Amino acid sequence: MISLLYGVLAVLLLWWLSRLYARTNPRVLVRLIKAVAGTAALALAALMLVRGRIDMALLIGGFAAWLLGWSAGLPGLPGGLGRLGPGSPSSGPATGKTSRVRSAMIEMTLDHDSGEMNGSVLAGAFAGRGLDELGERELQTLYTECAGAGDQEGLRLLEAYFDRRFPGWREDTHADADAGTGREAEAGAMTEEEAYQILGLEPGADAAAIKRAHRALMLKLHPDQGGSTYLAARVNQAKDMLLSRHR
Repeated sequence: MISLLYGVLAVLLLWWLSRLYARTNPRVLVRLIKAVAGTAALALAALMLVRGRIDMALLIGGFAAWLLGWSAGLPGLPGGLGRLGPGSPSSGPATGKTSRVRSAMIEMTLDHDSGEMNGSVLAGAFAGRGLDELGERELQTLYTECAGAGDQEGLRLLEAYFDRRFPGWREDTHADADAGTGREAEAGAMTEEEAYQILGLEPGADAAAIKRAHRALMLKLHPDQGGSTYLAARVNQAKDMLLSRHR
């Protein structure tokens, strides 16, 4: 009887986890799993230290530090495990630059270092919320809101975000019939301020800085690399506009 009860509980737990996974952004879920596993590993390291197993405590503690994203290196760990946290020398130089594209309802950001794309909702039922906080159904509702409000640029930004977060969504929803790549490549008018924001540059940047920023972004956004046709077009437009000021 007890074995049957455990079996039922295990099935319910698996069902709940599958529902949680379906509703949660995978990146958020990975961060949550790392936080839980890191905390558990840290507790185990403390237990090893109390029992006098300093070698095991250092090894497990370094692994916990990596899971929790701590950048401070811990000496004596094999392979430099404790030095692999964000911002550490092993992770390469960080520029800290972010590209920003805004429409009437959506603001999208792209981190130059990680290539991670995220955004926030500026208007509508989900105003003030981040795109990563929204489930697939909520994002579909947001997409419909943008269409109803006539925010064509917002639709393209959401499509670029969907391409990153839900690969293959166009085929699954037959969205190409309504939002094909031809429309996605179109780019609207752009101000000089927007051009600097898209390239992640300060106003007044010289031509060399503009070209470097453009090159770095195209490595992440070019359609041949699985990027967005629309965002690549905006990056090209921003580069052309700013370089024309230097001629």
